[in-house]
Amino acid sequence: MSKKDYYETLGVNRDASDDDLKKAYRKMAMKYHPDRNPDNPKAEAHFKEAKEAYETLSDGQKRAAYDQHGHAAFEAGGMGGGSPFGAGASAQGFDFSDIFGDIFGGGQRGGRSSVQRGSDLRYNLEITLEQAARGTETQIRIPTQAECETCSGSGAKPGTTASTCTTCSGHGQVRVQQGFFSVQQTCPRCHGTGKMIASPCKSCNGQGRIKKHKTLSVKIPAGVDTDDRIRLSGEGELGVNGGPPGDLYVVVQLKSHAVFQRDHNDLHCEMPISFSIAALGGEIEIPTLDGVATIKIPAETQSGKIFRLRGKGIKGIRSATHGDLHCHVIVETPVNLTDKQKELLREFEAINDKDNERHNPRAKSWMNKVKDFFAE
Repeated sequence: MSKKDYYETLGVNRDASDDDLKKAYRKMAMKYHPDRNPDNPKAEAHFKEAKEAYETLSDGQKRAAYDQHGHAAFEAGGMGGGSPFGAGASAQGFDFSDIFGDIFGGGQRGGRSSVQRGSDLRYNLEITLEQAARGTETQIRIPTQAECETCSGSGAKPGTTASTCTTCSGHGQVRVQQGFFSVQQTCPRCHGTGKMIASPCKSCNGQGRIKKHKTLSVKIPAGVDTDDRIRLSGEGELGVNGGPPGDLYVVVQLKSHAVFQRDHNDLHCEMPISFSIAALGGEIEIPTLDGVATIKIPAETQSGKIFRLRGKGIKGIRSATHGDLHCHVIVETPVNLTDKQKELLREFEAINDKDNERHNPRAKSWMNKVKDFFAE
């Protein structure tokens, strides 16, 4: 039975570059590897075909021989001898650590993977609406991991030193044979540090780090809103084995305000007005973040009408202009009426009833809708 063309097996053109071959093989290896397809003979067969094709085409001499003579170049008596690996070679001798790193989580080739960047931290900071609008500077106190002062971060008891791990010879990684190839993994004994501590430091229990609190000053720019983040570079967790520290992200949360509600750069507020001002008109004072403003209420203003004050909102952190202030007027029903007030209101109601449709157009419109609804 004739073998499938190697280029066709990998799904590449005959002029494919070495990088194209590697990418194609990686894709097939990730898809058909036996560890990802247990008890699947077809997947294993596809994997072996791809492996054989890549081993041949990734070698310059073998690829040249294959391009000229095809599979016959590697058959007995052919151009390349009896094995696609060349004389005396074997599958176990081929280095797949760079290709299978994604599958098995292998570390850096020829180096230690124990050096790790510290974790990022998050701090939720509550501020007032006024602080968000104008900007502020505040101090925060956060828990963190710091280098142990007793052992200077070595993890070993003062006067002693850590010894080289005998399992990985101080490299922090070991090579493990898995089937027909080997991969590089973190040393299970020293956990990638490359060292063993016989006498741990009592202050940090051999960790080289201790828990502490630190106080930081945070500048809050004007215009921030809820869920905006401020990054403090290098103020996160301490790195491992000399790795860089992480970052601290201060996440802004706005406190509820007694008067205003924020909607992006706009502000909203409710302003109660009396029945007489709503009917006859007048002027009222409303609060803003910059002081007090006066607005004119026209006669016959209905409850819920919105008055907009341009530029009285907030200038967002990414905005070039201020938002607006939206004042929602609410006509307030009077309470705790005196007998005189009640008498005047009854007199007003009696007069109003004589021409109700004229003085209460919304009520008339609503009643007409109700009649139409029941008439259907």
